[in-house]
Amino acid sequence: MKDIIPTVKIINHAGVQSVKDGMKANAYSLVEREKKPSWIRMTANQANKNYTLIKDKVKDLQLSTVCEEAKCPNLSECWSRGTATFMLMGDTCTRACQFCSVNTGNPKGWLDKEEPDKVANTIAQMDLKYIVLTCVNRDDIADGGAQHFADTVNAIKNKSPQTEVEVLTSDFNGSRDAIRTVVESPIKVFAQNVETVERLTHPIRDPRAGYKKTLEVLKAAKEINPNIITKTSIILGLGETDAEIYQTYEDLRAHDVDIVTLGQYLRPTLNHHPIDRWVTPEEFEQYRLEGLKHNFLEVISGPMVRSSYRAERALDFNNAGL
Repeated sequence: MKDIIPTVKIINHAGVQSVKDGMKANAYSLVEREKKPSWIRMTANQANKNYTLIKDKVKDLQLSTVCEEAKCPNLSECWSRGTATFMLMGDTCTRACQFCSVNTGNPKGWLDKEEPDKVANTIAQMDLKYIVLTCVNRDDIADGGAQHFADTVNAIKNKSPQTEVEVLTSDFNGSRDAIRTVVESPIKVFAQNVETVERLTHPIRDPRAGYKKTLEVLKAAKEINPNIITKTSIILGLGETDAEIYQTYEDLRAHDVDIVTLGQYLRPTLNHHPIDRWVTPEEFEQYRLEGLKHNFLEVISGPMVRSSYRAERALDFNNAGL
């Protein structure tokens, strides 16, 4: 009989203890790994000087990227193109969503105060024109890390005025003041991911997250700063129906969301939620066309799409070149 995979606890460079990959031992590990269909193809290693530069800088400065922490299958492609999504405030999230492989723990207020300058200096050396900043949830900090976010954005723009900044934030527990702090900084795009349809929000997402909470965060961002673009992402393959996807479209548009991305859920470890279905490329195209009927600025849809994938091409209006 197959055994449940045990919980693994680790301590990072800052002395923060966490559960590795974000999931404690549970019965999901008794469910066999799903066989990938032919259309799920990981990008072959495209290592070049851009890839090496990002990898070295991230390691030397003890920065975190969601590319690595979330085991993104597009890491090689994006880094080789000279783009990366930096994950602010460490590698330990205070929440535990069943689809996410970021480590889970309580950093107890720890922050690298030098991180805004480290990130800004790295981006300046790479001469990037577009950058995405995301973060772990930091429920242990009063403002959820909103000021740290804004400080990083300002540091980037001070050193690289030509660089456009997209932020993919936590929900800041719905704090309008925290949202204001971020969206009044010089960003181009504000994103907060709804992740899944309303019915599946719990238990797929952490109990402190919420479908309606995310919608309200996105709406508040647009109300505070109408000049920004708002964006969200839906993971498919968790058990949602077409009708629920289309209802989510309606809810997003009712909250003034401009861009939505859709991608296939890939189970990070056996302790994570099993895959319910493999969504075909044809279905992803159908969901894109239906989404465009809802008057989003753009719908980026495909098996390997992630919320930050080809983010700089979102307004090329060609499914990010896919």
